[in-house]
Amino acid sequence: MPHDAARDDPGARQGPAPWVVKALGEEPSFVPGDRVRIGARDPIGHYRVPRYVRGKLAVVEAVIGPAAIDNEEEAYGRTAGSRRHYYRVGIPLRDLWPGYAGPADDALRIEVFETWLEAAERPTPDEDTTHDRS
Repeated sequence: MPHDAARDDPGARQGPAPWVVKALGEEPSFVPGDRVRIGARDPIGHYRVPRYVRGKLAVVEAVIGPAAIDNEEEAYGRTAGSRRHYYRVGIPLRDLWPGYAGPADDALRIEVFETWLEAAERPTPDEDTTHDRS
């Protein structure tokens, strides 16, 4: 078996060890630029996602680190769960308020926990907010 100097000398390797398997949620599920849809559910009890953004398409602008406990679960004292990431997402204001007359690139920025986000497909012409609708 060949000698692995990086395994013997942690200072010799760059980045995480290749034999280490990351835990669920340790790596972000999304990266800046990803299109996501915010979940459209109505949970009972404590939740942190405003109703007016649920079901809306958004673009991930930043991954907020490090991974954290879901604060909706934490509100009930459940703090031993897996850690996930928060994401700062941008939602075009025209998608939130019909008739919005401001610039087409105006957006609401909001931080949303990973469990509320799902990957979004390419927009349909009705959903595409990258062009001016005036």
